[in-house]
Amino acid sequence: MEERTSSTANAYVETEASPRFRELKRRHRSFVLPVAALFLLWYFAYVILADYAHDFMSTPVFGNVNIGLLFGLGQFVTTFAITTWYVVYANRRLDPVADEIRGELESKEAAR
Repeated sequence: MEERTSSTANAYVETEASPRFRELKRRHRSFVLPVAALFLLWYFAYVILADYAHDFMSTPVFGNVNIGLLFGLGQFVTTFAITTWYVVYANRRLDPVADEIRGELESKEAAR
């Protein structure tokens, strides 16, 4: 049993060092890091404006709706848009490679 566990661990270490796995991690980071940075910038801009630019944020747009309310609702819209964008990206660029890597690991495990 210990030998099987060791060989399985070795298979995971080999996979993690493989060029395809590194490419998968690079693709993931190249999407997540810039999008997260932009979202955080947008979020903190909203918070700072809400705290320090009261006159601007309370500017009426129509009826009782002001810029602050639109920016706040924009936070929700942005969250859902980023989620949808990531799902599409992952389905197209990440999941096929991850499925191949998983299949290889499972076939190695089944062969042992």
